[in-house]
Amino acid sequence: MMFKKPARAGLVALIFGVLLGLCLAVSSYTPTYAQDQAPAAENSGPTVETLPCDSKVYKECSPNSGDTAWMLTSMAIVLMMTIPGLALFYGGMVRKKNVGDTVMTSFAITCLISILWMFFTYSLAFRAGTPFIGGLDRAFLQGIVSDIMNNKGNPNSLAPTIPESVYSMFQLTFAIITAALIAGSFAERMKFSAMLWFIGLWAIFVYSPIAHWVWGPDGFFNSSNDAAWVKVLDFAGGTVVHVNSGTAGLMAALMLGKRKDTGPAHNMVLTMIGAALLWVGWFGFNAGSAVSAGLQAGMAMLVTHTATATAGFTWMLVEWMLRGKPTVIGICSGAVAGLVAITPASGFVGPIGAFWIGVAAGIVCYWGCTGLKHMFGYDDALDTFGVHAVGGATGALLTGVFAVEQYGGTPGLIEGNAAQVLNQAIGIGTVFVYDVVVTLILLKIVDIFIGLRVPDEVEREGLDLALHGETVQ
Repeated sequence: MMFKKPARAGLVALIFGVLLGLCLAVSSYTPTYAQDQAPAAENSGPTVETLPCDSKVYKECSPNSGDTAWMLTSMAIVLMMTIPGLALFYGGMVRKKNVGDTVMTSFAITCLISILWMFFTYSLAFRAGTPFIGGLDRAFLQGIVSDIMNNKGNPNSLAPTIPESVYSMFQLTFAIITAALIAGSFAERMKFSAMLWFIGLWAIFVYSPIAHWVWGPDGFFNSSNDAAWVKVLDFAGGTVVHVNSGTAGLMAALMLGKRKDTGPAHNMVLTMIGAALLWVGWFGFNAGSAVSAGLQAGMAMLVTHTATATAGFTWMLVEWMLRGKPTVIGICSGAVAGLVAITPASGFVGPIGAFWIGVAAGIVCYWGCTGLKHMFGYDDALDTFGVHAVGGATGALLTGVFAVEQYGGTPGLIEGNAAQVLNQAIGIGTVFVYDVVVTLILLKIVDIFIGLRVPDEVEREGLDLALHGETVQ
């Protein structure tokens, strides 16, 4: 790893040391939060040992085997979305000389985010603390204990019927793909070392707090938190995952500048396979966010498929009309746009709402990847902003329109609750502004100490050979 100025190596090492020291310092800090507490078992009546885990029992209880099985499956297929799904989807769209770096980025991010998750990012995102950030009682994943012999555990209050280990792993896969999505914007021109530093810092200072705002037990946007300031409906990540990653990607693209030269996608078949894996994995992404094997998971799966198919078909028709030919890359991008747009709505809308969200995603995201990008002239290499930020914002807003109280507990505009659209807009705007500011700061810090962009000769030769010593045959 090369630094611009060797004298600054000590400062970088100091920053790393401080972060590691913080982790070690809190590893023995185990405060008791309300979400860990359970009704006392000393009084008369059934003992805690005999109770199933539910919304009132979070300690020494037996998880639901059906819910646990579904969540284990969901976790696995959501991980598949990044490796190999996103790696192939992105790898097929870059030029051949940069394929290795592109797929390596997805794989390395998976490893890096997993380590940080164990250190403290899970605790910061999904444990009780303040409305802004979680506590550190799960640093190094301490306290995630299970009495396997007696089938007892201590679940997170956000998923009371499954072991906390399973919930942590499920949410880890979301953190992984959110970070990996960003790479689509800066593909083919960012240093691998700079990418690792930026993504690691971004996971700590951007993803963790935003995930806590929207999903944390005391987050100020969490619609399930009675004390929330603004109740934002985000079932599976329209703001946390897609607006968040797309905005960060745009900031990275702007900081790095345009590529020296560009070319067509080198292998559309790889992109199609990647898109297909994303489509399949997204059932775990959205239906899994019900954190139970029940009615809401079933409806989430139905609307996810409906919106995805509609958006892919809509994009194809729009491209066909405007450019004369439907393309593989186009229909795949449209399907992903549908997956993105239905994500926040998947637990709140019905099939008709999903259809119109799919139509909107196919049209708006096509414009985001063509007209909007050309209007402002930024080089969003693989359209992370155009698909994920634009699609995520579209889906989040339309959640406030099509939400059905019978399905998700909150009515939308069509059912007379116009205020929910405003709530959605506040959530989108807050995430966007925070992400822009903090991401730019992190990028500038990394640029000062390491430098963000590869030299011109490396970009011309290709990142695979120069950065990794490998080439695709």
